[in-house]
Amino acid sequence: ILFQIFDAFKSRLHDSNSKVNQVALETMHKMIPLLKDNLSPVINMLIPAMVDNNLNSKNPGIYAAATNVVQALCQHLDNSLLLQPFCTKAQFLNGKAKQDMTEKLA
Repeated sequence: ILFQIFDAFKSRLHDSNSKVNQVALETMHKMIPLLKDNLSPVINMLIPAMVDNNLNSKNPGIYAAATNVVQALCQHLDNSLLLQPFCTKAQFLNGKAKQDMTEKLA
């Protein structure tokens, strides 16, 4: 059931409406400490949805919310769960997002 919920939720994480996108990121930031490692089945689906466009966003609210989500992931999830998806993102992103992901990996 977790997969079904987050499969529906992930499209809000990169919604074309910036307000919807930002609220989804802020909501994700609140959910991470509650769910912690229970997110492991959906983490490979969520990380691309959370970082792909959001860490390169020119909207300061979206960028800040995405940065907070990445920070919350690092604080509340086992780092071994994050290593592969973060490496993949650092490899294929560009600009500020690539720099941010590389710093998190370091």
